[in-house]
Amino acid sequence: MRPFEITGLPPDELNSFLTGTHSDPFRILGPHRVGDDLKIRVFRPDAEKIDIVLNRPSTEPIAGERIHRDGFFCVTVPGATRDLDYRLRLTTRDGSEQLARDPYQYGPIMGEVDLHLFAEGQHWKIYEKFGAHLRTIGDEAGVYFAVWAPNAQRVSVVGDFNGWDGRVNPMRRLLGSGVWELFLPGIKEGAHYKFEIRTQTGALLLKSDPFAFFNQHGISTSSLTYNLERYKWSDAEWMESRRTKDWPRSPLSIYEVHLGSWRRHANEGNRHLSYLEFAETLLPYVLETGYTHIELLPIAEHPFEGSWGYQVTNYYAPTSRFGTPDELRHFIDACHQAGIGVIMDWVPAHFPKDAHALAEFDGTDLYEHMDPRQGEHQDWGTLIFNFGRNEVRNFLIGNALFWLDQYHIDGLRVDAVASMLYLDYSRKPGQWIPNVYGGRENLDAIYFLKRFNEVCYERFPGIITIAEESTDWPGVSRPTYLGGLGFGFKWNMGWMHDFLQYMSLDPIYRRYHHGNITFSLLYAFSENFILVLSHDEVVYGKRSLLSKMPGDEWQKFANVRMFLAWMYGHPGKKLLFMGVEFGQKNEWNHDTSLDWQLSELPRHDGLRRLVQHLNYTYKSEPALWDQDDSYAGFDWIDFHDADNSVVAFLRKSRAGEMIAFVVNATPVVHHNYRLGVPESGFYREIINTDAQTYCGSNIGNYGGVRSEDRQWMGREYSILIHLPPLATVAFKLER
Repeated sequence: MRPFEITGLPPDELNSFLTGTHSDPFRILGPHRVGDDLKIRVFRPDAEKIDIVLNRPSTEPIAGERIHRDGFFCVTVPGATRDLDYRLRLTTRDGSEQLARDPYQYGPIMGEVDLHLFAEGQHWKIYEKFGAHLRTIGDEAGVYFAVWAPNAQRVSVVGDFNGWDGRVNPMRRLLGSGVWELFLPGIKEGAHYKFEIRTQTGALLLKSDPFAFFNQHGISTSSLTYNLERYKWSDAEWMESRRTKDWPRSPLSIYEVHLGSWRRHANEGNRHLSYLEFAETLLPYVLETGYTHIELLPIAEHPFEGSWGYQVTNYYAPTSRFGTPDELRHFIDACHQAGIGVIMDWVPAHFPKDAHALAEFDGTDLYEHMDPRQGEHQDWGTLIFNFGRNEVRNFLIGNALFWLDQYHIDGLRVDAVASMLYLDYSRKPGQWIPNVYGGRENLDAIYFLKRFNEVCYERFPGIITIAEESTDWPGVSRPTYLGGLGFGFKWNMGWMHDFLQYMSLDPIYRRYHHGNITFSLLYAFSENFILVLSHDEVVYGKRSLLSKMPGDEWQKFANVRMFLAWMYGHPGKKLLFMGVEFGQKNEWNHDTSLDWQLSELPRHDGLRRLVQHLNYTYKSEPALWDQDDSYAGFDWIDFHDADNSVVAFLRKSRAGEMIAFVVNATPVVHHNYRLGVPESGFYREIINTDAQTYCGSNIGNYGGVRSEDRQWMGREYSILIHLPPLATVAFKLER
């Protein structure tokens, strides 16, 4: 008998399927009515024999007939209908047997509403539909796979369950959407898989799942099936209190951490710590040092260690370097229970060209722009997302919501915002395409950023979004209804640049650069700023913060102490990169641990204790944070004393509390320095970076000074103080 007479399939269709070019596997495989009979077609190259086991009492299995040597079988069930209840019994060449449902007996699964919302770019729980989901359909448990590849000729699920053979489990194409789906009964958690994509040119691509919840890293790049429904959170109190937080008027002191190099086990082959170990080491350290939040450099899966996480290949999968998704959740849960928030760096600007990831995902420029003048970052060798495409925006916004929802992340710091806003970013004339109005603004990216912020704040009140934006783009942290981008905060890159330049100068020259340290107050309240001393400033020849300072070792430490206390007095929230707090000497190296042995030395330990004191003082004094967004919270006392490199200013709370900061940026001690103050009372010294406990020279003001009824600097009262060398002192008014 010829194959056509057995299967009911035209020879060309059968050949097309066997060669892997057929685009509609459900037309070939599974149950089909042919005349009065039901033909059940199965393709399993690993099978020696296929039988159909009917779900009927006292019914013998029906043997299948091998049609092709590669493993194509057909079973004829006389007079049966398509809704026949059956299972496949597969006998392999070694004689073992498997009994399972036929993947090709199921109808379409993803709903029309889901497809419609995705096409519109507004399916905010898209991560519940795409990717690999452990599901039970009918009475059979398995995994449901769905992927977007509109220009593919064929898409198959391949993995350790089907010999990585793309002919075995081709997926159903949902017409009009570009979405492919398949339910595979019997697949369990931990299965390794990828999508094999046949392009329109006939090329075969092997791609990791863009929506994978767990993925390998490094040379091995398979996705893994994972159950995200298992973990039970214990942070309800934190999550409920977060909803009503007004972060611009709250203390925010952030410890920026690269998990791979914060601390390593030198005696265990220099291995990373795990997520579980971070809960036992990093969290207690952050609590002791007094921060309010931890900010993690990108923890989404990335293959290249040297990218620090900023070249993401799997946006929905936390990196498996440190453990499983649930172990990361345990760490975040523990942070919340201890009162520490967790912020993560998020990278929607660009992605790498790795062959297994998003680049030319279905053989075309799907996630990226086709034109390299819009779709490629020349500086970084990466690709730029096509923000004008609904599905791409949905992929990214859905990803942000995924981390906020499934991992209880408290904030997203968006990397490289400036590169998204400008079409000519780091490009020469002729290398970029103007927008429809002839301008350099990337209108699609602007719309994306606004929509991202609107949706995140709407769905998760109390979270924060932070922009790393290095230009003077207006309204970055202003609401979208006022024309802003809608971020909660903006990194103050200008402050960082000006102050680091000033601090690197020999004190004898600082008098000529006084404008560096006063300019930031001209714009300090135009945005909700975070003052940052970030990872970018301590790598690649930029030297550590301690090494940037002039002078001998004593002066270097004194400069750092002065600078950090000055930073905590300046308007704006605070962020310090790991190692700054104890005076890391070497530049940051992502491949090695911080030099923790230094923290045992007196000067390094003194610096760490100063940062601890600054954090606790900062959190306990509303004058330092509850009017960060208003000129009402700041007042210059004197910024004219450039000859002595001395500046003095007031910080004020809404309740009228007042703290005076005085900075002496030279190694010259100023005894009996008179300072104008607005009110009479006792000014208690609450910060002195020259204190002996921090390994300073211990010049101070004996706990505080009482004001005199003597006008000075245009104020009704004044105090007479001693200014230590290279130091910041702060006095709190006690009325």
